Amino acid sequence: MKINLNNFEKFETRHNSVSGAQLSEMLKVVKADSLDQLIEETIPQNIRLKKRLNLPEAKTEFDFLKEFKALAVKNKLFKSYIGLGYHNCITPNVIVRNILENPGWYTAYTPYQAEIAQGRLEMLLNFQTLISDLTGMEIANASLLDEGTAAAEAMSMFRATRKKDKKTANKFFVADTCLPQTIDILKTRCEPIGVELEVGDYTTLALTDENLFGVLLQYPEVNGEVVDYTDLISKAHDNNVKVAVAADILSLTLLTPPGEMGADAVVGTTQRLGVPMGYGGPHAAYFATKDEFKRLIPGRIIGVSKDAEGNTAYRMALQTREQHIKRERATSNICTAQVLLAVISAAYAVYHGPEGLKNIGLRVHGLSKLLADSLSKAGLSLENKVFFDTLTIAVQSSENQQKVKEEALAQEINFRYIGDSQIGIALDETTTVADVAQIVAIFEKALGLNTQVDVATLAENIELAIPQTIARKSDYLSHPSFHKYRTEHELLRYLKRLENKDLSLVHSMISLGSCTMKLNATTEMIPITWPEFGQLHPFVPVDQAEGYAELFKNFENFLCEITGFDAVSLQPNSGAQGEYAGLMTIRDFFKAQGQAHRNVALIPSSAHGTNPASAIMAGMKVVIVKCDEHGNIDVTDLKEKAEQHQENLAALLVTYPSTHGVFEEAIMEICKITHDNGGRVYMDGANLNAQVGLTNPGFIGADVCHLNLHKTFCIPHGGGGPGMGPIGVTKELAPYLPNHPVVDINGGASSAVSAAPWGSASILGISYAYIAMMGTEGLENATKTAILNANYLKEQLSKHFPILYTGKNNRCAHEMIVDCREFKKHGVEVEDIAKRLMDYGYHAPTVSFPVPGTLMIEPTESESKEELDRFCDTLISIRKEIQEVIDGKADAQNNVLKNAPHTATMATTGEWDYPYSIEQAVYPLAFVKERKFWPSVRRVDNAYGDRNLVCSCLPVEEYIEEEEVTQ
Repeated sequence: MKINLNNFEKFETRHNSVSGAQLSEMLKVVKADSLDQLIEETIPQNIRLKKRLNLPEAKTEFDFLKEFKALAVKNKLFKSYIGLGYHNCITPNVIVRNILENPGWYTAYTPYQAEIAQGRLEMLLNFQTLISDLTGMEIANASLLDEGTAAAEAMSMFRATRKKDKKTANKFFVADTCLPQTIDILKTRCEPIGVELEVGDYTTLALTDENLFGVLLQYPEVNGEVVDYTDLISKAHDNNVKVAVAADILSLTLLTPPGEMGADAVVGTTQRLGVPMGYGGPHAAYFATKDEFKRLIPGRIIGVSKDAEGNTAYRMALQTREQHIKRERATSNICTAQVLLAVISAAYAVYHGPEGLKNIGLRVHGLSKLLADSLSKAGLSLENKVFFDTLTIAVQSSENQQKVKEEALAQEINFRYIGDSQIGIALDETTTVADVAQIVAIFEKALGLNTQVDVATLAENIELAIPQTIARKSDYLSHPSFHKYRTEHELLRYLKRLENKDLSLVHSMISLGSCTMKLNATTEMIPITWPEFGQLHPFVPVDQAEGYAELFKNFENFLCEITGFDAVSLQPNSGAQGEYAGLMTIRDFFKAQGQAHRNVALIPSSAHGTNPASAIMAGMKVVIVKCDEHGNIDVTDLKEKAEQHQENLAALLVTYPSTHGVFEEAIMEICKITHDNGGRVYMDGANLNAQVGLTNPGFIGADVCHLNLHKTFCIPHGGGGPGMGPIGVTKELAPYLPNHPVVDINGGASSAVSAAPWGSASILGISYAYIAMMGTEGLENATKTAILNANYLKEQLSKHFPILYTGKNNRCAHEMIVDCREFKKHGVEVEDIAKRLMDYGYHAPTVSFPVPGTLMIEPTESESKEELDRFCDTLISIRKEIQEVIDGKADAQNNVLKNAPHTATMATTGEWDYPYSIEQAVYPLAFVKERKFWPSVRRVDNAYGDRNLVCSCLPVEEYIEEEEVTQ
């Protein structure tokens, strides 16, 4: 027997689902002699790449992890006391193993289908309760991207709620004691929408300024000082000025919450509640405000409602607020959250409870007081007298500062160095008395102090330093959820109960069009919890992050090769953030060319709702371009409008393949028309999954494109976040990519769009791993297989449902739209189909987008023929159930569709009082019996939840005894 030792098991065979006999069978169904023939009939020849990608040879999973570990150890794990919104913390191992490393949690989708997402929704309600309680505010959302952008969202909300005498007010003030990255993001966000941003000393602020509409303060301040803002906020309100406070969440266990000072909004990050720093992310930001602003809160809110039997059920509330509906009228382009990270922080709070959180706060503050006392005994003076965990120490000269820095680095410690004579030190949950002693010894040695302070003795009797006037007196986290699960055993069981209520990729395919729910391979995920990536502060000296630097460089090169662009920014930490960053790059380019007047954005009527929302945020005027009856951009209308706005045209925003799942033949002509009229082409990268290796945005003619790493490049959706949205750009746009105020990442003059220099750096390794293990051939085959799987479903389903749009050869791209509108006249809504799919163990495809009354289906390359066939059998079975309604064989209102989903309680308790059998309801096809997933609640009443909005874990009876319609 002979073997070829150069052959090895390729990772792509684990990721790509179809080969061999299955491939032949599927090609017969799609009526193609080969996979290449199918691709030729799907992708226009004029946009096909002339040569293959030039990527490194694909690595095995074993070899990749070995090499990636060698890269990881190039990051130096010094102890960092830098602060600035990022702190070391301890993630309880029960949470690491059962949430962070658990695909049951990280492969779920956004909880739009509430009946099969009750576990996540409950934990997000815990998160909202945690935030509302600690901040002292009435309502909180289910998280935002990071602290800096949350502060910018507060500014936008205040601007949208200006009242009578402030209707034209246009100035926003941010205290110079706020975090530098937050100030920089506000600069980015204010300038394009014409808001005058003033940065300065809040103690001299003229609150009587008629042009002032809002203020942002930091609590504690960037130098660690704790200030009571009650009087300032009161005076601001007297002048109809709203106040937002960016607050350290752990400090609020001991300090008076901003809500009790009268703040209108409180923002921040929950990173230090159990989420590793990860060189900047991902972390769950928080946003809390007054009830009067509930319809303008950015992002998602989880609310309490009831199901069809009147039982408590959770859901995403007030969905009409979303930018997908408001489009260019939206005040925010936020369409995501940081769900997985919010879940971790909520679980951290559930595990520790109020007493545990307070004890952590007391310990951190106590150690900070110990350090303050010790340094004072050593003869040093503090710049801040009232503090929680951060001290600013005066060392008198730049020479002294440098001496301390050199000694600290020699002992592998990072401080924050301020100006030329101050040093900032922020302690955290991981700090010990021994650490404090080491810090004191560094100052003594560096500055030649012969004090030899006995830190251990001082630690035996520390008197806390928070004045009673600012000390917290109110209770928090009184709900039983924060008191019942203190032992690991109980928390483990609680987490498992919640996980069992959620359908995820561990159960079945999630065929969401435009969302690309593909395999998140274990090997890609393993490095996430390596300390070399997780425990690095984003502002450490760059020579301590050489592993990350190498990762970024290689990954940027990968993305440039794949997209055909010249440069990449990794900073945007969501797809919508990438849209905004790309449009701001175009805007900054035109400003530099002396063409700041270019501000018109052409957007097809079929575009994602984030497109017009992002354009408005970038200071652009939206002009809608028509689509023809086939769903393609109307080229004649585009040409007319491009020429009409020639003098002011900034950009065309286009999704490719189209939002309708078709490779538009005229895409190169569309790009040329835009360029001929002076504009730049922004490509929405939502559908890049159908391009990789076969065509690319740069070759097609785009100038900038954001890349949804949580779609095409395998970062898990995490139940609705994290995501990443890096942008690729042409050479002329490269100088205008986002920079950062703390870490200069490209030498450019542009401001930051995210709080951390490289966005959510710790999850970039997932996409890096995917590309490295797939290689050129694997990525090409992934794209081809995605297109094959979609066309296979189209052929199988077209015998039973109308397919709305296809290309000129009757091919779809990687997704297609099933038209369900004809059933409406018989009383069957597309929502009924979505809910009935749950009884078969499936999550619904994308419902009513981009066309109302339809399902947009994307199978991805990771699903096997067997799974595709099960899904087809399911939809065909549901079609037969619809036909029974149409034929009058089933009651129009009391049928298996209208009553879906069916729960185990329905099937096992009481009398079965329905005109169909239990078996038809819960086991409609044979395969369901061995794979049964039971929805934990019946159909949720959305309208009831909005009329009676409850967004925290407080006893529901207090709020919904009577229905009150909120206008």
